[in-house]
Amino acid sequence: MNNNAGLNQAVFTLTARCRDCYRCVRACPVKAIRMRHGQAYVDQDRCIACGTCIRECPQQAKTYRCDIEIVQEMLASGKKVAVSIAPSFAAVFNQWQRQRLASALRRLGFNYIGQTAQGAYQVAHATYRFVRQKKQGPCVATACPALVNYVQRYQPQLIDYLIPVASPMVVHCRMLKEKLGKDTKTVFIGPCVAKKSEAQWPQVQQAVDAVLTFTELKNWFQVAGIDLAACEESSFDEEPVEAASFFPLPGGLLKTAGIKDDGLQMEVVQASGFGQVKELLEAVPESKNYLLLEPLFCSQGCINSPVMSVESNVFQRRQELLEYCQKNAQKSIPLIENPDLFCSSFHQVGDFCAPVSQEDILAVFEQTGKADPDHQLNCGACGYNSCREKAIAVIQGLAEPEMCIPYMRRLAECKTDRIIETSPNGIVILNQDLQIISMNKAFKKFFACADTAVGKHISFVLDPAVFEKIACGAQEYSAETVEFSGYNLTCHQLIYALRQEKQYVGIFVDVSHLRDNEQKLRKIKSQTVGQARELLEHQIKMAQNIAQFLGESTARGEELVNKLMTLNEDGEDKAAEL
Repeated sequence: MNNNAGLNQAVFTLTARCRDCYRCVRACPVKAIRMRHGQAYVDQDRCIACGTCIRECPQQAKTYRCDIEIVQEMLASGKKVAVSIAPSFAAVFNQWQRQRLASALRRLGFNYIGQTAQGAYQVAHATYRFVRQKKQGPCVATACPALVNYVQRYQPQLIDYLIPVASPMVVHCRMLKEKLGKDTKTVFIGPCVAKKSEAQWPQVQQAVDAVLTFTELKNWFQVAGIDLAACEESSFDEEPVEAASFFPLPGGLLKTAGIKDDGLQMEVVQASGFGQVKELLEAVPESKNYLLLEPLFCSQGCINSPVMSVESNVFQRRQELLEYCQKNAQKSIPLIENPDLFCSSFHQVGDFCAPVSQEDILAVFEQTGKADPDHQLNCGACGYNSCREKAIAVIQGLAEPEMCIPYMRRLAECKTDRIIETSPNGIVILNQDLQIISMNKAFKKFFACADTAVGKHISFVLDPAVFEKIACGAQEYSAETVEFSGYNLTCHQLIYALRQEKQYVGIFVDVSHLRDNEQKLRKIKSQTVGQARELLEHQIKMAQNIAQFLGESTARGEELVNKLMTLNEDGEDKAAEL
């Protein structure tokens, strides 16, 4: 899924694959990556379409616009469609594949197979003519679209040094339309993503109708079921021209134009790779000795484009191209004088160099805990070269404060420290020598110690036996309930090791209240048993007293009855006597 690709955006992000990574920010030479909610988006206005982020993204979340369907529609329209294939094809396809490439392209439906080297030859000589007529430098060659994009956006003060000559792609496609008819559609096939961007420049529109990379072409062959091995050998409709096939290499333009360059000329300088190119451009306004500069944005030239679809290394590709040039690029062609074929103009695009106030930068530093210069580590973890550069990106809306790894680590540590400090459980951390390096408030309260205990052996506070067993490996951890009589404390203690950190942790959970409750329960039970025993004894005694009373009462009753009976008998006797 792509959430930030405009209709004509050359490079964009597959957001479903982009995950917590600042590698593209780090790799992008112009920092044209905008971070939003932890995901990296390519800023179309800032992007120079160099493709560096595509090569560097480990998740393959960066990609470029595929134009195969556009070309297929051209072929289906019935109009004549011509190919301009870049000379770097010799570094992508081996010898037998090159001999069948034209046939494979015709099977796809192309009507004319030309070589961009034809345009490169004309561009090299037009560039040299311009430099000779100007007679003063420095003049910066403009065959590399990523270089032109960079100057127009980030070095606008150097625009006047750009040679107003179109690139070999544009010139050759104009040549094809002039030769085959204005209605002819032209498709450039090469190694460069920036060519997709160049084809949309206002000053060269209508020259190039579509741009494909070699990777797109190979994918198209595969989908169409075209196997180069099954294609017959066939020639291009145009042949390579003299030294023009050297154009993809550093110094290729100079060699094609017939300019001597052994690397020791003061007036002529060639550079490749962003680092060299940036330094060369920085020296331009100060160096009047330079006459012609040939910068190529990719290190070692176009054969090292980020989207080259080959496994061989750059020097193997260079060897393949040189061998092809030596064997095939021998023919010369007439020079074209038509200025309309070469004309191009350049202008500032956007304003990305606006100054940022020091107050705003300091505000970002304050927000991310970097107000103290000692906290401005310039570690580069966020993808930016310095904390200041990153702060500027935050102000410009390109970066997020949370991208600072040390800042986020401090936040995490503060939260962790807060949790430990406010824990109701006692926590102590020892180093490998069993010396106290940290303890929280609860631990200090439990064991009646102060901060002065930090740095001292644990035996200063507790019996070290259990820590020593774990330290020597006799135990992995210890979990038991221990009564610390000296502190009137009973704790459930958990002791364990952090082996990688060479630290030992003790956590003490106060269960004294459970001990007190148990003692109270035992007392209640004891009191209850005593009271029950006392009640029982009372009941027995009462029963005994009642029994005694009943016995005495019975005896007295019996005595009374006997007396009554005696009295009754005496009464009867006296009555009889009468």
